Amino acid sequence: MLANRIAVVTGGGTGIGKAIGLALAKNGAKVVIASRNHSHLDTTAAEFHSSGWPVLPLQMDVTKKEDVKRGIEMVVSEWGEIQILVNNAGISGFSPIDDPDDSKWYNIVNTNLNGMYLITKEVLKHMPDDSGGRIINISSVLGKFGVPGYTAYCTTKHGMIGFTRALALEVVDRNITVNTICPGWVETEMAQQGINETAAFQGITPEEFKRQAIAAIPIKRFLEAEEVSQLVCYLASDLAKGITGQAINICGGQTMV
Repeated sequence: MLANRIAVVTGGGTGIGKAIGLALAKNGAKVVIASRNHSHLDTTAAEFHSSGWPVLPLQMDVTKKEDVKRGIEMVVSEWGEIQILVNNAGISGFSPIDDPDDSKWYNIVNTNLNGMYLITKEVLKHMPDDSGGRIINISSVLGKFGVPGYTAYCTTKHGMIGFTRALALEVVDRNITVNTICPGWVETEMAQQGINETAAFQGITPEEFKRQAIAAIPIKRFLEAEEVSQLVCYLASDLAKGITGQAINICGGQTMV
């Protein structure tokens, strides 16, 4: 389905990003996994190698322009022009508006929005016209509604959707599509972090919060990262060439917006 297409997945060392990279490779893509964490890259690259799939581990900080430029130039030098970019790198964290420390706000905005902007801008220089180019951004259902205490995260995830809609129209003449996926609760380390933080804020145990969260999801379960990865593969394929500028929920019915 994606034979020999070059795909870059940011935040590709763990969680949803790792699942996306593996799924793209399974469908024939040559995958670059980018991460700030060297040990995550080593572990994930070993999984690719064990399956015989090509992989290019890339240690890169998406918030640093020179790092991004160097990284993408290395990809192009090694493998050639890029057809698929998955902007998955992101951080979360409890950041109430009355917190006297502004660092969480700046870190979340810098990673989730500025990082996405910097790498997308650089990759587009090396994404050929009329080759079925794909930019797929991983937002969240928190890009559709708000949650108290997560103002910074919600801001960035809403912002990703606006970025998607505008950029889709900017590159449409190049035959490049731009879409966003908005997952709900997914079984990942980041989700567990959110469970622990929100439970503490509410004065309940993480187990009780998770029971409440599951009860609020119509399908009564968290998603698996592999379910998100399959939607990415579809959007990256020729089957989805008529879809652009969209923010698609995969959330078990958690939101209908």
